[in-house]
Amino acid sequence: MDDRTREYLAGRFGDYYRSVSLTPPPDAHLREWGHIPWTPGTGTTMVRHQSLYDLGDVDTFFADNAPRHAYFSAARYDDPGASTMSQKGWRSADLVFDLDADHLPGVDPEATSYREMLAACKDALYRLLAFLEDDFAFEDLTVVFSGGRGYHVHVRDESIRELDSEARREIVDYVRAIDLDVENLIHTVQERGTNKRVLRTAGGWGARVHDALIEYADDLREMDDDAARERLMELDGIGEGRAKTILGAFERNPEAVRAGNVEAGGPGVRRLVSALAARVTATATAPIDEPVTTDTRRLIRLPGTLHGGSGLVVTPLDRDELDAFDPLADAIPERFVGREIAIECEDERTVELNGERLLVEPGRTSVPEYAGVFLMARGEARKAPER
Repeated sequence: MDDRTREYLAGRFGDYYRSVSLTPPPDAHLREWGHIPWTPGTGTTMVRHQSLYDLGDVDTFFADNAPRHAYFSAARYDDPGASTMSQKGWRSADLVFDLDADHLPGVDPEATSYREMLAACKDALYRLLAFLEDDFAFEDLTVVFSGGRGYHVHVRDESIRELDSEARREIVDYVRAIDLDVENLIHTVQERGTNKRVLRTAGGWGARVHDALIEYADDLREMDDDAARERLMELDGIGEGRAKTILGAFERNPEAVRAGNVEAGGPGVRRLVSALAARVTATATAPIDEPVTTDTRRLIRLPGTLHGGSGLVVTPLDRDELDAFDPLADAIPERFVGREIAIECEDERTVELNGERLLVEPGRTSVPEYAGVFLMARGEARKAPER
């Protein structure tokens, strides 16, 4: 980034911070604070091991320093400003989840637009929230658009604060269905003196597989026998004989399937359950970034600050705001709306922001400031000299 561009962005970030008041996280005085300033050259410098007392008044600090990126620790410490981690005195930590559009299965950053990537990331966020709210029954959750490529979720329930890295990894493994044992999704119940094996339908992965089983069985009933048999034989481990057995069980006792009874059709239905479990775990997981969640000392972006790689606001969201939230419109700082600036691009660029699709030609051009800031922050444009 050249000096003119860097100085322009630093100045406008400062204007933004002078126009807002930031909300510190809970227990702000117990957390480590860090930031990346607008340093010359291609490298970056992280300034960390600061406490709230080192910063002083938060709004004044940000107005005066206008950092490129700003962070706070998930952890709480006795002495957050100590210069080494061993001296800080770890107390507890939030449970933090990070979803990054660049790392989603099936998303090719080279072939997928920024809007499409963020939409896919929001879908993954809904799946993550289903685990956190339904499976774990966490209550103190904060959802944050990262300002870049995805979303963060902060869990602050008392029950998780003192978990170590290994315990947090178990939560990650559950959410990502790592080493999920299908047999553990089935339990034995006694009915009229007879034992039978049924899926655990009350919640968790068992309920997800059960829902998939019911939907699959309903789909098969709408097909003729040949089509249904061929559909079943597409699944690994199910040949023509097992397909016939499964269809017969579905026909004879549909209520047993709805109850999750995996004995109703013998080995065929049990094999179907295993195949559906593999399919469900491949599509219903939330592809969270494991190192972020397992790290009990992680620094995470401070809500309300600007992301130095996009110029968008790191935006905290109420749960009922999520459906309507459009990061490419709602995270644009108002400070950057309403005027145009001149930039220079080497290559043609397309920008989708604020409900518009803007084609930016190579060379010098005039664009809305929020679009110019976005391109300059990403390294795809530079500030043109004033005429």
